[in-house]
Amino acid sequence: MQTNHNKEYLVWILFPLALFYWGMIYWRNIFYKFGFFVIKKLPVPVISVGNISVGGTGKTPTVISIANKLQKDGYRPAIISRGYGRKTTGTMIVTDGVTPPPSWDKIGDEPSLMARNTYNIPIVVDEDRFRGGMVLYHKYKPNVFILDDGFQHRALYRDLDIVLINSKDTQSDHKLLPYGLLREPWDQIVRADFIITTKNNQNQVTPYLNRKLKSVKCPVLSSKFLFENQLRSLDGENKDISEFENGRAFLFSGLGDNRGFFKLAKDLGIKIGGTTSFPDHHKYTKTDYTLIESQFNQTESDFIITTEKDIVKLGNGWKELPIFYLPVKMKLPNGLTFNQILD
Repeated sequence: MQTNHNKEYLVWILFPLALFYWGMIYWRNIFYKFGFFVIKKLPVPVISVGNISVGGTGKTPTVISIANKLQKDGYRPAIISRGYGRKTTGTMIVTDGVTPPPSWDKIGDEPSLMARNTYNIPIVVDEDRFRGGMVLYHKYKPNVFILDDGFQHRALYRDLDIVLINSKDTQSDHKLLPYGLLREPWDQIVRADFIITTKNNQNQVTPYLNRKLKSVKCPVLSSKFLFENQLRSLDGENKDISEFENGRAFLFSGLGDNRGFFKLAKDLGIKIGGTTSFPDHHKYTKTDYTLIESQFNQTESDFIITTEKDIVKLGNGWKELPIFYLPVKMKLPNGLTFNQILD
């Protein structure tokens, strides 16, 4: 009885917040639709990769895959990101595409991950994405931009809007914040040029999401993760997953979808001794080190696995633990094309 009472009480507290948030999003979109808010345009085409929900859709590996594909196809891409969670402000060049990036806490964990997995592709972080894009344009002359997490950043004009949706989303997920995970109402999906359901090798698209996607007018594609069947240490040493088949792993991560990472490891045949979850973009401390070390020992696990997004935030002191990460790439759907804006 007490639990039900607390839930009802929480609903009454959150309802005014949800109503206020809905109103703010509604009028913001109206003002952009009818030109009351200024939308700035960069000199070359912009491909936005975003989502309509909070975290866990695979934006970063998708941005990396698109950037590498465009480069392979002969274009000169550059990446614009806000740099969420960084301790700096303003315009900051992450890399010119060759120079190693600064410490992750100055640029954000996701831009740091992008820099690790691209070559000769300039990256900038800036809360003002137009300003950051212009800096990249003048310095490096890219002929296409990729806007990271850009679906809600309507102040910058985009030529192509790609929206990612986690294939395991349910009806309860698709309620507006703070009740669910939606950043804005579902009907705003109409702004998308492509929808890509992600993590399809982990989940089938849920019946609820399948029904919702039947009503959209843009192409709906699906993507999958690609794996190298290797684990990589903090020092960059590669080891085949088969070398760990007789041991048990302790897993930890700070993602928007930690359960998806744990399921991924299990699907790859990794025996799991225990897991610990942290919030998305978590900054690891000495206290976290002690906690993970303690749980690792308590579960009598043989090694530790985390994600590449988390590994970039671990200092040299973490090398005392047998920590590895699982390299993951996104396989882009065959139907995703950029000819309509680049030719």
